Amino acid sequence: MADTSIGTPAQLRDPNYTPPLHKAVPLGIQHVLAMFVSNVTPAIIVAGAAGFGFGSNSPDFPELLYLIQMSMLFAGIATLLQTITLGPIGSALPIVQGTSFAFLPIMIPLVAGKGVDGLAALFTGVIVGGIFHGLLGTVIGKIRFALPPLVTGLVVTMIGLALVKVGIQYAAGGVPAIGTPEYGSLLNWSAALVVIIVTLGLKFFTKGMLSVSAVLLGLIVGYVYALMTGMLTFEAVSGSWSQAAAFALPQPFKYGVEFSAAAIIGFCLMSFVSAVETVGDVSGVTKGGAGREATEQEIEGATYADGVGTAVAGFFGAFPNTSFSQNVGLIAMTGVMSRHVVTCGAIFLIVCGLVPKVGAVIRTVPIEVLGGGVIVMFGMVVAAGVSMLSDVDWNRRNMVIFAISLSIGLGLQLEPGALQHMPDTARILLTSGLLPAALIAIVLNLVLPQELAGEATEEVSGGMSGHGRGSLPREDRA
Repeated sequence: MADTSIGTPAQLRDPNYTPPLHKAVPLGIQHVLAMFVSNVTPAIIVAGAAGFGFGSNSPDFPELLYLIQMSMLFAGIATLLQTITLGPIGSALPIVQGTSFAFLPIMIPLVAGKGVDGLAALFTGVIVGGIFHGLLGTVIGKIRFALPPLVTGLVVTMIGLALVKVGIQYAAGGVPAIGTPEYGSLLNWSAALVVIIVTLGLKFFTKGMLSVSAVLLGLIVGYVYALMTGMLTFEAVSGSWSQAAAFALPQPFKYGVEFSAAAIIGFCLMSFVSAVETVGDVSGVTKGGAGREATEQEIEGATYADGVGTAVAGFFGAFPNTSFSQNVGLIAMTGVMSRHVVTCGAIFLIVCGLVPKVGAVIRTVPIEVLGGGVIVMFGMVVAAGVSMLSDVDWNRRNMVIFAISLSIGLGLQLEPGALQHMPDTARILLTSGLLPAALIAIVLNLVLPQELAGEATEEVSGGMSGHGRGSLPREDRA
């Protein structure tokens, strides 16, 4: 319920209203707490896939600190583009930007086992993909028809399915520990389970800020548990803190430039999905906070900000940014629509991004503790995709489209060796599973306009062709 002590009901629905500073700042920090873990997690996962993340003995491990720092800094800068705006760039709405999970299935195969050397092609792809994403702002209204809930729900589900394995690996001890006696030990799993139990307890049995920041608080409790059980020592924490600088600026093209067809194609294609996700978040903000539909100008401005924020981030070694849906829900919960509240949160993120000591503390979180949080987050990604699919009219035509897309996409993801004879570019794009599933679903949805007869699917489904009514149009319901 909205807190009317912050302003009148009309003021609370106004994006341009500025609450008193002593109330705006805590509300802004609340937004940061709601997205903080999700925002820095992609950097940790990419570093782990490249081979210089948690648990590795790589001399490049300190580079993880820089990636975490950039994730915070450019999430803040991209958020400012949304709230303050720069010409046509930005929606002038309280939209929080953060590092996108959607691109992880593309980024992981790009850097797998390559160490820091794999980052040049990745960040060049981020820049080009960001520019392309920004250009989508001019046509976003015209391409939405190609991405109905059947496609977007499938893509989001595939993103989650591609990542859940990472959560289990982290909880068991991380990829470097695979094959050792410590991998999957009771101690490792106990740390992850502490995080999961605390997160669920706070999410379901508390309200307000405790519920909103349940994952962050769960990680903090898990961090304390790791200190108590000896998984982490105070010496390691103090050492990481003392070695990190108190202030540091980002470095342009820190990892160089390398044009990779797989990176560029992958980031550009995923931009379509990210752009549609942003449209949904903009609509969610205006409906939940102001009780109205989003204007075309707001949707275009938000898409421009997505793209520009991502392109600028890529120049300095940060990952693609997109609007964060959890913050949309937070606006609906608090009833405060002010974009200046989110601006306060953005400034807080920027300050954190300029202080490497913040990243130095994050870097000491045991991978098993992070695994507990990641299991929850990536499971929620899958659940979000299933929720989108609940809006689909599950007639037999849509079932066939979903079946073929999921079967090929998930199959290639689970058995990448099936593509060993493909060129490197095609192999990287196809083994993500995400892009083939999305492209197949889009194409089939556009070229298969006719409904299938019941007997057309019975013969290949073993009698399980789907007799549920799903969300059929009202006039078709019994």
